Amino acid sequence: MKIIRSFLITIVILVQFAIGQNSIQNEINNFSKKESLINASISFLAIDLESKNTIAEFNAVTSLPSASTVKLFSTATALKILGPNYQPSTKIYIDGEIDTQGVLKGNLWIRGGGDPSLGSRFFNEKGKESESIYNWVDSIKNKGILEIEGKVIVDGSDFSYQGVPDGWTWSDMGNYYGAGPSGLVLFDNMLEYHFKTSEAVGEKTTLSSTFPHVEKLEFDNQITSSVKTGDNSYIYGAPYSYSRFGIGSLPVKRNDFIVKGSLPDPEMQMALEMTKALHEKGVAVKNQPSSYRVIQDSLKNDYTNFKEIINHKGLPINEVIEKTNLKSINLFAEQLLFLISKEEKGFGSTQSGIEVIEKCWESSIDFSGLNLTDGSGLSRSNAVSASHFCQLLSSIYNSDIFEDFEKSLPVAGCSGTLSNVCKNQLGHGKIKAKSGTLNRVKAYTGYVDSKSGNKIAFALIVNNYNCSSYQLVKYMENLFNKLAEY
Repeated sequence: MKIIRSFLITIVILVQFAIGQNSIQNEINNFSKKESLINASISFLAIDLESKNTIAEFNAVTSLPSASTVKLFSTATALKILGPNYQPSTKIYIDGEIDTQGVLKGNLWIRGGGDPSLGSRFFNEKGKESESIYNWVDSIKNKGILEIEGKVIVDGSDFSYQGVPDGWTWSDMGNYYGAGPSGLVLFDNMLEYHFKTSEAVGEKTTLSSTFPHVEKLEFDNQITSSVKTGDNSYIYGAPYSYSRFGIGSLPVKRNDFIVKGSLPDPEMQMALEMTKALHEKGVAVKNQPSSYRVIQDSLKNDYTNFKEIINHKGLPINEVIEKTNLKSINLFAEQLLFLISKEEKGFGSTQSGIEVIEKCWESSIDFSGLNLTDGSGLSRSNAVSASHFCQLLSSIYNSDIFEDFEKSLPVAGCSGTLSNVCKNQLGHGKIKAKSGTLNRVKAYTGYVDSKSGNKIAFALIVNNYNCSSYQLVKYMENLFNKLAEY
């Protein structure tokens, strides 16, 4: 009787498994047949992380642009290579002696360490973004420096001066989400434009100020006032270029409407901000500030002969990673590529960071058909399949970084970019995943704690759909709820 009972229990479990599998497979099959997806490219895979069995799939090995879900490669690799408690440093040096009158007979150098948290709006209260800079000035005065005979030089040359990764478009680079990575990051490499809009529809807006103030900025303002709500403007401009122009519209009758763009030259801006802070606190600086990118052919950064006077530690990298995935911050993801590249290869760059990712996961992911060109997913040259993502998620699940990694993911119905996905539905609170969105690209990938207690890894990527993004997510929710019910 015991043998028969055990056999029957096994049969019941297998039947339930098959029914669960079939309901999910049927759902993805039905999803693919939606009229608005007739022209779409779809890649989907769901696997049981304990048994390693495939639960359901659809074009699982088809590689597609997957938008911000690419950040999972950057954040996971940073946790694995750097560790959760790693803190990037910004160091300040002097290259001369301090005389008895408190005059530094030389220059003040700020050496960027790729810290994304410096002056970041995600870690500093509004109005306190410059607090670290003024604290540095206090420390400099405490070292006995009352005057600088040379100048402030900011040096981010331990990292690439490429500006932005390959594949980023002209329409992205001038906007805040298109701010490129740099050796010295300041204020999220973001420039706030403050506009006053007209009472009359169609009239040009007025740019009243920026934060921070950029001395060389040349702004061609073609942004008009409109009855449309929200920010319908775009800022155009290339890295290191002070020429910017704006198009589109902003709501009428606004005294201070903020549009977020990218900072032209963070390295040079830090030199200006530091010089300004020194002057405000009574430390005279004789010469104009400099960016090392501009002067490196005429002056070398010989740190072996410089004296380090300040070592500013940034926030632990797990805090940066949590913001990266929760808020989908492109800049942070790109900085993580810089940091893992610097740690492993001695120089930080996008391409080297991608090479570190491939080396890190080569034993657990088949990289055939996988193409990464940045760390954030903003580039449409990225191509990743659902299978690639599930291989990554499976490897993470069986590693010591899983707890920190999963903690960084938005939760369906509760937080981040998933706060409105599956809200008050079966998937509410059971799905922890990263979303990805570009024009005609929508993707989700992450983990599901299913009703049966199974841990599921899944990825869904859709390109070139013919409905609204809102409607597509509604279709996707049916699939996510089936996974949660499994």
